[in-house]
Amino acid sequence: MSSVPEMTPEDLYEHIEAGEPVTVVDVRQPHEYEKWHIEGASVETVNVPDRTLTQSDPGEVLADHPTETVVTVCGTGKISRESARHLRRADVDVRNLAGGMEAWADLSVYTELTTDTDATVLQFRRPSSGCLAYLVVSGDEAAVIDPLSAFAREYVDVAADHGSELTYAVDTHVHADHVSGVRELGEHTDATAVVPAAAVDRGIDYDISYETIADGETLEVGNSTIAAIHTPGHTSGMTAYYVDEAVLLTGDGLFVDSVARPDLEAGADGAPEAAAQLYQSLQQRVLTLPDETLIAPGHHGTHAEPAADGSYTAPLRDVVERLDILSLPEEEFVEAVLADMPPRPANHTQLIATNLGQRDIPRQRALQLERGPNNCAATAD
Repeated sequence: MSSVPEMTPEDLYEHIEAGEPVTVVDVRQPHEYEKWHIEGASVETVNVPDRTLTQSDPGEVLADHPTETVVTVCGTGKISRESARHLRRADVDVRNLAGGMEAWADLSVYTELTTDTDATVLQFRRPSSGCLAYLVVSGDEAAVIDPLSAFAREYVDVAADHGSELTYAVDTHVHADHVSGVRELGEHTDATAVVPAAAVDRGIDYDISYETIADGETLEVGNSTIAAIHTPGHTSGMTAYYVDEAVLLTGDGLFVDSVARPDLEAGADGAPEAAAQLYQSLQQRVLTLPDETLIAPGHHGTHAEPAADGSYTAPLRDVVERLDILSLPEEEFVEAVLADMPPRPANHTQLIATNLGQRDIPRQRALQLERGPNNCAATAD
């Protein structure tokens, strides 16, 4: 067993972020692969079920793919270890992904943003889905925005590493692609759980105390101010947070490579009206901010290019230049948003119910429900 070298999820992520060519040989069944798989600008993926692979010529399997770095992948890393063994018999320099896709889903990394703020702002990202969360640290206080339940402990630990304690756990909206960590942090730490006031009408029913924040209200974290800006469209409660008038945490309202999809709350019938709301939010609330405002979204797409500091952020001026859809008149904007939306996030109804506090699910079940791309964007421009 020790003859098969392994690659950790962290090492694989570093390869992908560095733009190094990687060939992933995914030996799960096609239906599992189609639900979710490892992606990236430098990633080539071959889906060959393990039994088929063992009966195939490795040279043919990898004929059209770069072989500088070859990694075998399955659900837990056990079956793919044997697949790697088969490839190594054919002199393929291959490593097995330790822990498989389960370990890949459990990976979280963070980057400090280069910002003009009094606070230190850290961007946490989950490579398996592109989900982004933020830790705002000022003095001995910190706030986490859009925390994932799966990584609740990490936010606490990283805040402590920066000499602070969590004082707030905040959501931008009711999420449809992952389980929020706001309730968990509000229950098990001294952090105050905070949700947008405009989201409460959706039926939030938490079993813990929480506070609401409305448009124009602020949270004070150390010497920094986080101002709420209501930006409905993706959802009725969607709220962005403006940190020290320099960094806009946009949640799912605006991404660096797309705009939000408008159909996850009111469905297809309500999507045109929500898309019109989104247009007004972007034109009147976001695009009126200074050009140098750093847009820090709630997700990033598979092929989004990181900024110089390694984060998935961009100045507002660059986002406007990049996204032609932002210069369209309202009617054309709505038409464009509705024209080519991807499938809804997997299990979104169950995740929404969980994030409203209407149901509780164990961590392992949450990880299962969260698997797959987030698909909260309308489409990449």
